[in-house]
Amino acid sequence: MTHNRARGTALVLAASLFSASSGPLAKQAMAAGLTPHQVVSVRISLAAILLTVGLAIFRPSLLRVRAADWRVLLGFGLFGVAGVQAMYFIAVSRLPVGIAMLLEFTAPVLVALWVRFVRGTHLPAKAWAGTALALLGLAMVAQVWEGLRLDVVGLLAGIGAALCAACYFLIGEHGLTTRHPLTMATYGMIVGAVAVAAVLTPLWTLPGETLAKATPTGPVWTVLIEIAVFSTVIAYILGMSALRHLPSNVVSVLSLAEPVIAAAAAWALLNERLTVIQIIGGLTLLAGAFLVQRASQPSVGPQLHPKTDDMEPVAPRS
Repeated sequence: MTHNRARGTALVLAASLFSASSGPLAKQAMAAGLTPHQVVSVRISLAAILLTVGLAIFRPSLLRVRAADWRVLLGFGLFGVAGVQAMYFIAVSRLPVGIAMLLEFTAPVLVALWVRFVRGTHLPAKAWAGTALALLGLAMVAQVWEGLRLDVVGLLAGIGAALCAACYFLIGEHGLTTRHPLTMATYGMIVGAVAVAAVLTPLWTLPGETLAKATPTGPVWTVLIEIAVFSTVIAYILGMSALRHLPSNVVSVLSLAEPVIAAAAAWALLNERLTVIQIIGGLTLLAGAFLVQRASQPSVGPQLHPKTDDMEPVAPRS
């Protein structure tokens, strides 16, 4: 169990690192003229194509799913992939970024409440304390007091983003009892890409002249590929793999490391200033996440998935 916890923690942090790279990269694409919705559409659609083609060539068996699996795959794609992105960008358009981020990242509280009161699983006091500490640190990193204003639509969208993010962890954990992480990530992206194309921006409507524009790291189209590969494909595969070693409530809190990594990346790559409060908040958040990780008792072992090799498929349950 110690090995599984260490491996799961490493996978979550790696997933957060890759996912956090989307901020600096997307900022370059948007500065060149793309809208946030266009970036999201490309991100999910390209990831779906890359994952599908990759599995078709190297692991075609992982593309075979049962009819009974589609309910979980549809839920994961609609809520855990498309829903999170759409709700977050609606919130950002109506609220300060820090408030929108804080609302979305209250997902660990929702996951913990679900695990405690729906599943009936006892969570140690350290887990609740660590979650609260991590959220306090997030509020400091996001500096939620700046430009604070109330917008009902934005508030509801932010809550919707949190609910969808909670679905990512809970549905993902449930789906992995019978499905491989690559299968969950691939079909989640396929469903998410179809939903985003239907509601937001189809991939084929992107302006060609904008894609050819130069950015500090290359043409816009190469930046979009980097977002799809590093910030999406690799991040989702690592995140799904982590859920095979740690319970969803622990993974959701450890994932709060992402905004800290994103802020550090923006400071290093984009010269965006970090305040003393943000630095303290980042340390507070990481301390809370560490407390939750330590509260992951060996007794949670039976709830996790028996396979420890993330490259081996899970046998479907009868």
